[in-house]
Amino acid sequence: MRMLLLGAALVMMTSAAMADDDDAKSAQKLALQGRDDYWHCLAREYSRDSNQGLSEQDFGRSVAGACPSERQYYRVVLLDYLTTQYPNIDSGAHLATANRAVESAQKDIVTAFVKHRPPQK
Repeated sequence: MRMLLLGAALVMMTSAAMADDDDAKSAQKLALQGRDDYWHCLAREYSRDSNQGLSEQDFGRSVAGACPSERQYYRVVLLDYLTTQYPNIDSGAHLATANRAVESAQKDIVTAFVKHRPPQK
């Protein structure tokens, strides 16, 4: 009887570990999809004809306000992923990391804009 109980406990622990692994993989997949959706939206913003005459600062302001739903979704799913991967770290630290990821994406698209725009006359 004791062996049966130990076996059942082992099965339950293994199932819980597998469920945690599935949750982590699902959270990672959503975070990557959120990142990709946000980047694609920023790329659409980058390629708008109306942005061609903008200064770096004006384009940066435009990008900061662009893609609000994609930006928020990316932030939320990244926060969920970080919380799943690192449950013992303060949620404020995870939020700061997610915010830095969003800021980094915006900075990268502005940098690309500046490097690839035609020289001013």
